[in-house]
Amino acid sequence: MTMRWEAFLEQVRERGEYSTPEEAERCARVVLALLGAHLVGDVRARLAASLPETLALVLLNPLQAAEPLSPERFVRATAAWIEGATEATALWDIGAVLSTVADAADDRLMEQVLLQLPPGYDALFGQPDVVRRP
Repeated sequence: MTMRWEAFLEQVRERGEYSTPEEAERCARVVLALLGAHLVGDVRARLAASLPETLALVLLNPLQAAEPLSPERFVRATAAWIEGATEATALWDIGAVLSTVADAADDRLMEQVLLQLPPGYDALFGQPDVVRRP
């Protein structure tokens, strides 16, 4: 089921302790654009289907990462794209957005998403130890 736009942004706003929905939207767009560059195929399409349409389109942006970013590099990249952000505030932003994404998706889909990402992303989604890697 697709999460409504207002509900998604409100959840991100509350988790990120942002003062406005616009600030929550700005962070959501950056984080989802970077995440979308690392997901492929049916998993990316199914995750997008669980998001509000505007954010689904951000996730589905056709750009692809040249190589997968480690969680640490993902945090640095997010900090670089959010004006005035530091790595610490970017980590906070990522947690607010990705934990909301995890709530919008079912457990099986989240497991498949995490299997496409380098180890350590489970913590960024607020779901440590969801995927057990060999």
